[in-house]
Amino acid sequence: MEQIILLLIGTVSLIVGAGLGYFARQSIAKRDHKALETKVQKRIDYAKKRSKDIIIEAKEKHAQMIETARKETEEKNEELFKREKFLLKRENTLDQKLSDHEKKEKIFNQKVKRLREIKEEVDEMKERAEEELVKISGLSREEAKEELYKALERDYEADVLERINKLEREGEERYLGRAKEILSSVIQKYSSSQVQDLTTTNVNIPDDDIKGRIIGKEGRNIKTLERLTGVEVVVDDTPGTVIISSFDPIRRQIAKTALDKLIFDGRIQPARIEEMVEKAEEDISDQIKKAGEGAVYETGIIDLDPKIVSLLGRLHFRSSYGQNVLNHSLEVSFLAEGIAAEIGANTSICKKAGLLHDIGKSLDHQVEGSHVDIGTRILQKFDVEEEVITAMKAHHEEYPYESVESVIVQTADAISGGRPGARKDTLENYLKRLGELEGVADSFPGVEKAYAIQAGREIRIFVKPEEVSDLEAKKMARDVANRIQDELRYPGEIKVTLIREKRTVEYAK
Repeated sequence: MEQIILLLIGTVSLIVGAGLGYFARQSIAKRDHKALETKVQKRIDYAKKRSKDIIIEAKEKHAQMIETARKETEEKNEELFKREKFLLKRENTLDQKLSDHEKKEKIFNQKVKRLREIKEEVDEMKERAEEELVKISGLSREEAKEELYKALERDYEADVLERINKLEREGEERYLGRAKEILSSVIQKYSSSQVQDLTTTNVNIPDDDIKGRIIGKEGRNIKTLERLTGVEVVVDDTPGTVIISSFDPIRRQIAKTALDKLIFDGRIQPARIEEMVEKAEEDISDQIKKAGEGAVYETGIIDLDPKIVSLLGRLHFRSSYGQNVLNHSLEVSFLAEGIAAEIGANTSICKKAGLLHDIGKSLDHQVEGSHVDIGTRILQKFDVEEEVITAMKAHHEEYPYESVESVIVQTADAISGGRPGARKDTLENYLKRLGELEGVADSFPGVEKAYAIQAGREIRIFVKPEEVSDLEAKKMARDVANRIQDELRYPGEIKVTLIREKRTVEYAK
């Protein structure tokens, strides 16, 4: 019974609790619904208010835009009105000018017509006068004309000749003055220093005791150096200096470079000398290449074949009458370019021809012919422009001038070589004599090397021992002396030294 009562009580409690919960939930839901409605309503009110503000702002902006557009339209209309007014004024002016031109043209045509009529009248009068003259003089028209010309010639011959001479003098003076102005201007624009090339080179040594090592036992070191380089090494009492003498600048430079290396290394003996001479020759080859590239860079001529650039570098070690040939070529190049610019000629052709005009001197000791012919063949071989070849080959007047650039290059060459202090004639003659000495010796079969030393007072000849015997060597020395005596001019006497050396080398391994 108690259990039933408890069950009933629980059931009733459950029902009552469920009812209370339902009513509580409904109450909370109504409250939340009202709060949500309130929020929504507030947002709706805010949106309505914001939309009104946006509409007001849009209307204001619209009004401003309309006002701005109206002002711009008015300004453009005013500008168009001004332009239209200006164009109308110009049109009226052109109409007036056209009308004036038509009037002037009409008057001009009338004058031309009148002049023609006058000319016809004059011609008729002239014909009648000539007919009258023919009747009076009894001469034909041609005969009268001839007599008139002869009379004029007799009366005015002296005046005409004097006038012609005066015009010639004035023209010559004017052209000479203009030429002097051009040359003065060009020379002032380009200036370069020139140093006379000598035939000796000084090598500074740190201690005079090294001189003995340079000479070597019984002079073997100095003889080896002279034999390999073809120079004369002078070791005298001058403190701190050894002198290298040779007319060939490349030989002197090779000898100086090798001797500097030997002094720095400290080991001076024949085998080491041969090694250093080989290295020095390689160094000089690099210097030749750099000298050529420097010349090309300085002039701005970049379309030359590398072999031509190398030949230009060789000119750095050549001299003409004491003037460095590469420096001379650069000077001629810039002078020719300046003259061409002044008179309106082709500056690029003149500059290039000026740089290459002495290119043949880089090989004139190895190839027969004048340096102009050698240079022409070199440039033709490497497909240099024909205009450049034409301009350079006439610089010694061996070929006729075929263009104005030819005259310009010849003029620039004369300026560079003829200015005071540029060249030294005695040096060139001296170098030419030494070259002829070596040429005579080299012409004999079996000669390996030949060097003119001691200022041309001695020619030293090295022969190939396998081709020339001792007896033949003695006869060859006599023959060389006879050739020199018969073919060359020289002061004093020349000593002919012929060296035949047999060297055998073996290696122990």
